[in-house]
Amino acid sequence: MDSRSELADFLRTRRGRLSTDQAGLPDDGRTRRVPGLRRDEVARLAGMSTEYYTRLEQGRAGNPSPEVLDALCRALRLDTAESEHLRDLLARPRAGGRRAPAAPQRVRPGLHLMLQTLEHVPAYVLGRRTDVLASNRLARAVLTDFDALPAPARNLARYYLLDPSARESVGDWERIAAETVAILRLEAGRRPHDRQLADLVGELTLRSPEFTTWWNDHRVLRCTHGRKVHHHPVVGDLHFDFESFPVPGDAEQTLYVYNVEPGSPSEEALSLLGSWNSPAPDTTPSHRA
Repeated sequence: MDSRSELADFLRTRRGRLSTDQAGLPDDGRTRRVPGLRRDEVARLAGMSTEYYTRLEQGRAGNPSPEVLDALCRALRLDTAESEHLRDLLARPRAGGRRAPAAPQRVRPGLHLMLQTLEHVPAYVLGRRTDVLASNRLARAVLTDFDALPAPARNLARYYLLDPSARESVGDWERIAAETVAILRLEAGRRPHDRQLADLVGELTLRSPEFTTWWNDHRVLRCTHGRKVHHHPVVGDLHFDFESFPVPGDAEQTLYVYNVEPGSPSEEALSLLGSWNSPAPDTTPSHRA
């Protein structure tokens, strides 16, 4: 992904979503060929010259100072994830070059044990590119059995966007899928030379009818908590409040836990699913010395 075009497209889409009313600017009466703020209006809000902002949007402004970036983030009303993404784009090295691929990610034994301990709710660990690195029994029962898939296919974005069953089982599928694309966008800014991420984006572009539209929106998201609904063919609707936790000692791994309201129909349904999906008891005769 070309760093200059990524930066230009991100800034254009961010100023394109703001009206003069939202920005607190008077309407000058000039005809606007495209929606949103003009470059000179963003420059005025950020306290910089139009020429400098234009060079910044075109990736020709060098390394802006933290004060300039803070002013630009305020002018464009960027949230925390968007501000982080802007800084990632500006921090990209301009020169190309071969980079060694990142080492495969591994989940440490203690985290695997934690997933087993969380046996009453779905839980899983995501790594780079929304790869599903580990999951517990209920996560595999509610979403899909990632352990049964080939290692390259164990990916949450690929599941949401390419697995036909996801459209049927994931409540508000369009919102969830679009948010997942925004999570990938944020990571693409942070890891521009990730070959596997580029391959995943290419695959989703070719195979998902909706992906390109969402990707070109340049929306970015850091998902820390929220609500999801899953329609299970055996126990019906399951309503979750999920939380995500960065794994201590590994900033590129995140633990997701899907909680249910105590005493709710979802808790009862999840308990039933847990019983129905529990492993069969071991009936192998024991051999005692």
